[in-house]
Amino acid sequence: MYAPKHRGQQQHSIHEGMGGTATANGHVHRPAARPAPRRAKLKILLVVIATNLVSVYLFSGASLSVHIPASAPRIHLWDSAALLRDLNATRAALAGARAELAALRAQCNASSYLLESVLAGLGAVHGDTPEARDFGGWPEEPQGELKLAIEPHRLPLGFHANFGTDELFPGLGFACRNFQEELAQYMTYNVSGECPDDDALALQLALKGCEPLPRRRCRPREPARYVEPSPLPRSLWSVPPDTTVRWARYTCKNYTCLVQRARTRGGSYFCKDCFDLEGKERRRWQTDNGGPGFSVDSVLRSRAPGTVRIGLDIGGGTGTFAARMRERNVTVVTTTLDLDAPFNRFVASRGLVPLQLTLMQRLPFADGVLDIVHSMNVLSNWVPDAVLESTLFDIYRVLRPGGVFWLDHFFCLGPQLNATYVPIFDRVGFRRLRWKAGRKLDLGAERNEWYVSALLEKPVT
Repeated sequence: MYAPKHRGQQQHSIHEGMGGTATANGHVHRPAARPAPRRAKLKILLVVIATNLVSVYLFSGASLSVHIPASAPRIHLWDSAALLRDLNATRAALAGARAELAALRAQCNASSYLLESVLAGLGAVHGDTPEARDFGGWPEEPQGELKLAIEPHRLPLGFHANFGTDELFPGLGFACRNFQEELAQYMTYNVSGECPDDDALALQLALKGCEPLPRRRCRPREPARYVEPSPLPRSLWSVPPDTTVRWARYTCKNYTCLVQRARTRGGSYFCKDCFDLEGKERRRWQTDNGGPGFSVDSVLRSRAPGTVRIGLDIGGGTGTFAARMRERNVTVVTTTLDLDAPFNRFVASRGLVPLQLTLMQRLPFADGVLDIVHSMNVLSNWVPDAVLESTLFDIYRVLRPGGVFWLDHFFCLGPQLNATYVPIFDRVGFRRLRWKAGRKLDLGAERNEWYVSALLEKPVT
């Protein structure tokens, strides 16, 4: 029976058939192996030497000598300094071209304006009815400080590569166009003088969506007999002197009045208990009780020690959450609004960082920079669903991978929880670490009101 040989055996037999001579008894006589020719070794040695010589020549900084037309740009393959000079020259030429383009655009705009003036003059001679001029959505041409606040400003040195333009455009909320009369009033003041006492107007504009407001060239009024703040850590839990605030715009005229609100029945006030630092406010986030809330320490224990360092508290009132975190070496910025009380000044007097920001504004942080974001009572069913979802995505954006969003006492009705809000949370992409839901019974069980607290993590990819 024929037994096939392995591939190695077949190749070996072929070499035997081609390299030997058969004898009478079947054996194959192999000739003695001849030494490798010296000429081949010499060729290999010459190739190695030539390769080394070429390498030394190329990397010594010499440029290749290639016949290139004079009109073509010179390319230095190995001279990095020359290549850098060429790149800088190209960049300068490009910047010059952009500057010339910006100048041409300005000349075209001037020519267009001149042509419009000539045509308007000819139309007036012939008795034509002039068309209404377009002032960028404003009913009439802005004047004075309002004009300065809404129109672009040309850069003195022309086109700037970092900005991608030769003009700077002021930051102005889009909704400001809907409240032009109020904005014009806000921008009416004495330049280099004292600003009008119009904080309430500024807040109303911001709440209507006219945010950010334009900057003004005036000095705000400061309270008389101002007193320096208390030093840390005592300032965290002390009420500042009344002389740190101008009280004209508020219902209460001192901090004693604000503290007494928490100790009296009745009355509907925003953040009623917030200024009483010896009452309910002092006990917040201390314990992980049976309700829907969490304690600060239990949340921090869910993270690796020392990894929660900086964060944001959305709608933080008088800054008590930031104070609790400050005691644990965590820096938290507090967003708050001066709704009939000096919330921002109070937060600052405690040695904390206030940020006046409405819910419609994009969070002023870069992507992936915060360790924790907290919000209590602000994000609830009073917020339109689309606004809530956009806010949650913005919170997700500013959190670093592994950062946590602490949703604290989110309020909704029973049917809304699973039908509306759970799908929104799931679409954002958070990972649930903790989730507690409890009935809100202070107004009666028949109302079917619920609180939800959750600790949600931005996944690490």
